[in-house]
Amino acid sequence: MRIDASSRSSVSYPGVGLRAPHLEEILADRPDIAWLEVHPENYMGDPGALLSLEKVREHYPLSLHGVALSLGSVGPLDCPHLEQLKSLIERVQPVLVSEHLSWSRADDVHLNDLLPLPFTEEALATIVSHVDQVQSALRRTILIENPSSYLRFRHSTLSEPEFLKELVRRSDCGVLLDVNNLFVSAHNVGLDLSEYLRVLPPSAVGEMHLAGHARNLGNGVAVLIDDHGSAVSEEVWSLYAEVVRRFGPRPTLIEWDTNLPALSVLIDEARHAQSICAEQFGVARAHAA
Repeated sequence: MRIDASSRSSVSYPGVGLRAPHLEEILADRPDIAWLEVHPENYMGDPGALLSLEKVREHYPLSLHGVALSLGSVGPLDCPHLEQLKSLIERVQPVLVSEHLSWSRADDVHLNDLLPLPFTEEALATIVSHVDQVQSALRRTILIENPSSYLRFRHSTLSEPEFLKELVRRSDCGVLLDVNNLFVSAHNVGLDLSEYLRVLPPSAVGEMHLAGHARNLGNGVAVLIDDHGSAVSEEVWSLYAEVVRRFGPRPTLIEWDTNLPALSVLIDEARHAQSICAEQFGVARAHAA
């Protein structure tokens, strides 16, 4: 995975997701936030929003976290969408660019969700081809986020970490390791977390996400929902500490999309993530990673 050293150092401390209700406060007060992550689709084709984002970029490093490339869809990528993404990258020069291990488009039908893939050789070949195309067009490495899972495909021939490991090997992309997704998937479909962290190559992990989840009770069975609507749970904080011990500190983002709290709450969550990195990896090494 090729990430420029200056880009890595600029996002060493945890950051937060930039959401519209916090935009004016951030521009007016310039709070102590290490970096900000946005969904590029919110700024593609909206000149006013793009102007605001460029103002933010004057003061903060940015990361772009895409939700609409649909890398897992069979057939060609949405090339106009990819060109818009490339144009946005050229304008705001993000330090990291990421997408999801999922699909959300069939032919010309776009679905408002990130849908799961079977972990098969056929699906792997599709993802590898699309990641190669994206990285060639953007002329940079992208990170692929592990999914939150609510079911398993019976005909999957690879485990999720094996699938990601092989994707990294074949395409030279990186991994955005969403720790909340790991916890949610482990509860819902029985992922073996120790095996997952053992299989995933440490050098592949270029970013981490932390978020809250909801617990949905149906027929007496609890299902965890990755809704980004609450504080990071104590269980996810504990898993994050284990992940940091395994991989070392990585650029870490606090995601919060629904029931959005005050910006100060997000900043406190980011500070807590930094304290875990310092505790698990040593203050000096965590700052320099």
